[in-house]
Amino acid sequence: MELPLRALESSVTASRWLPWHAALVFGFLYLPIVTLIVYSFNGSGVGGFPPRDLTLAWYRLLFADEAIWTSVLNSLLVAIAAVIISLGFGIPAALALDRANFPGKALFRRLVLLPLILPGIITGLSLLMLFREADIKLSLLTIALGHGTALISVATTEVFAGLQKLDRSQEEASLDLGANYWQTFRHVTLPNLRLSIIGAALLIFTLSMDEIAVSFFLIGRDNTLPLEIWGRLRRGITPEINAISSIIFVFSLFAILIWYRLRVASEVQPEIAAELLESPAQGD
Repeated sequence: MELPLRALESSVTASRWLPWHAALVFGFLYLPIVTLIVYSFNGSGVGGFPPRDLTLAWYRLLFADEAIWTSVLNSLLVAIAAVIISLGFGIPAALALDRANFPGKALFRRLVLLPLILPGIITGLSLLMLFREADIKLSLLTIALGHGTALISVATTEVFAGLQKLDRSQEEASLDLGANYWQTFRHVTLPNLRLSIIGAALLIFTLSMDEIAVSFFLIGRDNTLPLEIWGRLRRGITPEINAISSIIFVFSLFAILIWYRLRVASEVQPEIAAELLESPAQGD
């Protein structure tokens, strides 16, 4: 009897400490972000504790800063292009890994994941050498190609995970009813992969927006937002950087909430369909 009692006492003690441990972990992760947001309203600038004279002056200064917003637009264009490139190559790669058998498939699967393992410096330097050999001028296009190439592995892994969960019976039924492979892919497979594709797109967009290692090697005359912030940080932290960082955090949080709502909706729909199918059977 002593052993079960001791196990129970230790579990109770652990459960008491668990909320405190969780609070410490979340505090370590998010307290710096909260501090950054609070100091973006600090009237005395970056220094000074506690924050006082709360003001929106730094946000007004930020919205009047043309260089910042030009870099934001550049980053948005690069991120959108990276999403298109990554999904354009990642979805076929995921389908090949899930549906096809070909020589060297195991090696291909490992090579697809290689950009996730390689440091961004290696990827950026290798792409820089490639563009120099091809005599391609460095610009936003080279950054977009670099981000898209580096993030194909993200699209492939996300879509491949969705394919692993996919119910193949719907595709088989579509083919049995006379649809060809392209019609089945467009009307059955892609809608069922919608959540995985949206999740991959949001992740690729976010990673591209804050990517600095690859961008540093492939940048031309036009700055992206991370490089613009990095250049200003070399001269010291300013309240404008806190303000733009707060806006980016809110935007990222909004994107996560959209993805979560879509995920919940996709999980509820099959449950409703199952209940509708069961209700006539119960009535009989």
